[in-house]
Amino acid sequence: QAAKSARTVVIAGIPDGLLHDDVMTDILMIHFQMSKNNGGDVEEVMYPTMKKGVAYVTFEDEEVVESVLKKDEHLLEDKRLSQYYPLKVTRYCENVSSFIIYLVVLPL
Repeated sequence: QAAKSARTVVIAGIPDGLLHDDVMTDILMIHFQMSKNNGGDVEEVMYPTMKKGVAYVTFEDEEVVESVLKKDEHLLEDKRLSQYYPLKVTRYCENVSSFIIYLVVLPL
């Protein structure tokens, strides 16, 4: 089994405070399991995190990370959300993850 970090992506752009955290976690899990989003079996969704609007999604297979990253645009959609929300999906890297999140969440 591949190391957990190799099977994890960082998701930014999650609308904060619209829905209960449990509900948003479910919506994220569903989004990243759907084949139309190049998804696959999700092992874990870590949300909320210390960074506002950011989640970590860990897949069961490392190959799913590659296919999710290849998708041009991830739009978070659910009947419980009033609109579509574009998500920024990046590869998780233990050394630079906090730096990437900083750049994504707080534009320079």
